[in-house]
Amino acid sequence: MATETDEYAPILPGRGASDYERYLRTDELLSLQKGPDEWVHRDELLFQTVHQSSELWLKHAWMEVEEATRLIETRDLAGAIRLLRRACAAVRYVEGFLEHLEQMSPWEYQEVRRVLGHGSGFDSPGFREIRRVSPPLLEAFHDVRRERGLSLVEVYTRGREHEDLYQLAELLTEWDERIGVWRFRHFKVVARIIGEDVVGTQGTPVELLAGLIKHKLYPELWRVRTELTELAKRDD
Repeated sequence: MATETDEYAPILPGRGASDYERYLRTDELLSLQKGPDEWVHRDELLFQTVHQSSELWLKHAWMEVEEATRLIETRDLAGAIRLLRRACAAVRYVEGFLEHLEQMSPWEYQEVRRVLGHGSGFDSPGFREIRRVSPPLLEAFHDVRRERGLSLVEVYTRGREHEDLYQLAELLTEWDERIGVWRFRHFKVVARIIGEDVVGTQGTPVELLAGLIKHKLYPELWRVRTELTELAKRDD
């Protein structure tokens, strides 16, 4: 007669005492951070945890955007809308992780900074992929808009007639906004910890980050708000 232990013994291949550990590869995952015998300061665990978690969520976000683009190209706008909501939520989590970095002492962080080499947020694989997948998403949206014979202004003025396209436009705007807010929060965290008038680990002045946060992925989706306001004024 099988015991309870036998009945629930792991059946998946891999390392770990349970199927939970084997499926999630927790042995490998939890070994990716430095241990106490490697720390120059114990906040290295916090620093690595925040950045490694961020890269996982950014991967999830850009893969959802890439799939959403494919769905738009096949005219499955409803499916794309669902995935873009998930992508936006993922970036919101990444933004939230930055709050933990603000719990570090600016003075004690200097110990951590010495072992980062030339490491910089500019080298983030997740951010690199976000920049790669975002332009095709916009182009897929414009293809549908042109196919329906609509200007960008008309996507909004006739939004009730084209609810799916309107919702898609708003989610692209949300995606752009979430990326922008995340970059702004990153700048503020960097400034709070190491100061605004210093040079980063790759020789980039921190003040340069302040200029970069003004960049928009989809400037036309922001300009259309001004056009709508001007149009409304003319109609008064």
